Amino acid sequence: MQRVSILCVGKLKEKFYMDAAAEYQKRLSRHCRLEILELPEERLPDNPSPAQIQVALAREAETVRAKLPSSSAIIALCVEGELCSSEELARRMDRWAGSGESHLVFLIGGSFGLDPSLKAQAKLRLSMSPMTFPHHLARVMVLEQIYRAYQINAGTKYHK
Repeated sequence: MQRVSILCVGKLKEKFYMDAAAEYQKRLSRHCRLEILELPEERLPDNPSPAQIQVALAREAETVRAKLPSSSAIIALCVEGELCSSEELARRMDRWAGSGESHLVFLIGGSFGLDPSLKAQAKLRLSMSPMTFPHHLARVMVLEQIYRAYQINAGTKYHK
């Protein structure tokens, strides 16, 4: 069974996001071994300078790297990443599983995104949309897309 980790910078606070994430965690338990790790977001002043943001992102990157499982395929979510259909994500996940990459790690940054070094380390830089979403919503969206990918690969009617 494939292992999937979601490494998130920041914690879910709103109940509706927690409920949605829990629903997809339950659904995914039949398809993969899912782990969600919440990592602390660096505190910044209200109007941080670009330099302060870079320092915070570098610190968050160190925390993320300490939690990255060895020999995993990293998928970094970032707005400038590659746009990918649900079907294409399903094909890639199936191909990765078939080629022995049995542990996928999806990285979701905090409110300022991910450090460029983490993006460079990723097997895939994935954009959910050119639009900007709260990183809390991105977690639910990623969980849904992972579930959808398993459903597409299983040939169910979930994906129409």
